[in-house]
Amino acid sequence: MVLALYVRIRTRIQEEIGQTTAEYALVILAAAAVAVVLIAWARSSGKLPAFFDSIIDKVAGSAP
Repeated sequence: MVLALYVRIRTRIQEEIGQTTAEYALVILAAAAVAVVLIAWARSSGKLPAFFDSIIDKVAGSAP
């Protein structure tokens, strides 16, 4: 009886651990997809080079 209960609890915990891992993987894939879309948009609109140019200008302008 106790052994069967232990096996059931351990099986449930292992299933939940696998489910959590799968959820993390899906979140990482979704974040990567959003990043790819944003990078593609920034490159096509020309905003990315302008952004980096403005940052470099500000850093170079504030250097003594």
